[in-house]
Amino acid sequence: MKKLTAFTLTAALAATGCTHGTAATETATAAAPQPTAAPEQAPTAKPLPPPNGSALLSGTVETFTAACTADIEKARAQTTSLKGLDARKDGAAVLAAFDEAMGAIYSAASRASLAREVHPDAAFRDAARECEQRVDATNVEMSLDRGIYDALATVDLSQADAPTRYWMERTLLDFRRAGVDRDDATRAKVKALNEQLLKLGQTFGKNIAEGVRQASFTPKELDGLPEDYKAAHKPGADGKVVITTNYPDYFPFMTYAKDTKAREKMWRTYRQRAFPANQEVLSQLITQRHELAALLGYPSWAAYTTENKMTRTQQAAAEFIDKLAVASESRAKQEFAELLARKQKDVKGAKTLEPWDQDYYEDRLRAERFGFDSQQVRPYFEYGRVKAGVMDITARIWGITYRRAEDAKVWHPDVEAYDVLDGDTLLGRIYLDMHPRDDKYKHAAQFDLTPGQADKRLPEGALVCNFARPGELMTHDEVETFFHEFGHLLHTVFSGKQQWSGISGIRTEWDFVETPSMLLQQWAGSPEVLKEFAKHYQTGAAIPTELVEKLKASKEFGKGLWVRRQLFLAALSLDYYSRKPGFDTTAVLVEHQKKLSPFKHEHRDGTHFELAFTHLDGYSAAYYTYLWSSVIAKDLETEFQKHGYLDRETAMKYRHTVLEPGGAKPAAQLVKDFLGRDYNFDAYRAYVDAAK
Repeated sequence: MKKLTAFTLTAALAATGCTHGTAATETATAAAPQPTAAPEQAPTAKPLPPPNGSALLSGTVETFTAACTADIEKARAQTTSLKGLDARKDGAAVLAAFDEAMGAIYSAASRASLAREVHPDAAFRDAARECEQRVDATNVEMSLDRGIYDALATVDLSQADAPTRYWMERTLLDFRRAGVDRDDATRAKVKALNEQLLKLGQTFGKNIAEGVRQASFTPKELDGLPEDYKAAHKPGADGKVVITTNYPDYFPFMTYAKDTKAREKMWRTYRQRAFPANQEVLSQLITQRHELAALLGYPSWAAYTTENKMTRTQQAAAEFIDKLAVASESRAKQEFAELLARKQKDVKGAKTLEPWDQDYYEDRLRAERFGFDSQQVRPYFEYGRVKAGVMDITARIWGITYRRAEDAKVWHPDVEAYDVLDGDTLLGRIYLDMHPRDDKYKHAAQFDLTPGQADKRLPEGALVCNFARPGELMTHDEVETFFHEFGHLLHTVFSGKQQWSGISGIRTEWDFVETPSMLLQQWAGSPEVLKEFAKHYQTGAAIPTELVEKLKASKEFGKGLWVRRQLFLAALSLDYYSRKPGFDTTAVLVEHQKKLSPFKHEHRDGTHFELAFTHLDGYSAAYYTYLWSSVIAKDLETEFQKHGYLDRETAMKYRHTVLEPGGAKPAAQLVKDFLGRDYNFDAYRAYVDAAK
């Protein structure tokens, strides 16, 4: 997931040393071949200052707050300056001043977003939230400043290059979407609502991060769990084993625990996160977003949200969901029936499959039908080896080098920093914050830290995950997640060298943001890729070809149910923000679950999944973008299927045509530049139907 900041004016986006000798701190690569397509921006003409964005997160609250203030003051000074210029005569200066202002705002927003989610000190996290509120207030103030809008709209762009024209076209639309052309009273209401929504969004995420639940079990109830999992979860003084709702605890438990009642208990505990804390918060998010959309002339927040996406309309998003629902229905029903039949072997006369049965029986069916037991592959995915594999492979295909930045100051001892180089040219810096801890972001996402821009600053991004530690084992799903999030990270680095901050970095339409990560995720399922790094953590033996083929075959099962789950989430988020406020969020959830999921909703003891559905804040109505991005990613993947996932020429063409341009072109054009044609639905339909 690419983590998104609460940043409205330019639709800016922010949030995507090894042990045991499993990876070197520097990976050398051969010289890259000549680009197959010219980058949008000429190479940087002068050396840029070395990356140091993390220094502010490793310093004091006072220095962090002072930097936030300085960026806000810089933004205001630049906008004051541009309003004093004659836009007809000094158009270039007007654009430059505006871009400086937005670059300062985005820098402060990125730092604050990351610090809020990862900093170990509560006071620092509070300071980051306060900074975000100030930055967003400044951003809203600027977005409603008619003087800025009029100056930009007056600039003559007839001789400007295509990226500049595209940037201004989107920027002026964002101003109008912000309400700059409304009357004074409306603009004041818009400003107040935006400030309230930022606070609500922060509270929503905070309640999820701090709402970790736990359940206690007897050692017997851990039957079926891997031995390394049991070793890491010893009974306490009362003889009970405590399991939390953090990912590394929860997902293995649901996959391997044999005891049905234990799985049900854990499943229900997981769905109590952020309850009741987020009940009123979610209601207010929905209500105030609807009010804001109405003020701006839109029938719903969903209509507002989709306008600047590739979909363009709420109806197109809904039709997309319906189209995928039809394509996946048959396969999902078939898979559900097969899982129920497998359960009936254990539970005679079972009439239905419960939601806490799904992961367990999918794993059992894969083991029995394909001779594949997911525990068999875990010894080949020790965290350090996986990290080394991801870095080595991406370095090789994209002609880059990762060099450990030993002198980098970081916000926690777990965090590692690497410089990314292309030959002798420093492209940017990445940070890996990969292991769980208290009060840290609970999912997996990539956050921007410093937005890159040609001739001004190098991009810095952070990967924030909750994986096993070095020496511990990962699941294959987690390996896929690692590749996925690393796709965001490299997109941030490669795209951070455009002329304007408004198009430098991942500034594509929102429903394309996940495409590069969805694509790189497929590397984790490629036999030619896995054999490069999947080595047994004890013997060092490479993963057997037969086991890889079983893994690949087993991954085909459950595909239909997975798509239906994503459709349920997409439909839920779109519908929550399409309705008039005041509805029962749980009742609407049940409605969509009946339509799109074969699993019934569980009312007993109360389950409140929606209250911990993080994306209802950041993505709001647009969770469908994950599946939209998946469809395009599958189309892009066809080129790698033809030439090989490790083929340098194909990878470099993809780097230059899709990753490096950032937001300099519409996403549809980026895809066309790589494929030589418009994207289509064919590859995804074939993916859903494969091995049915």
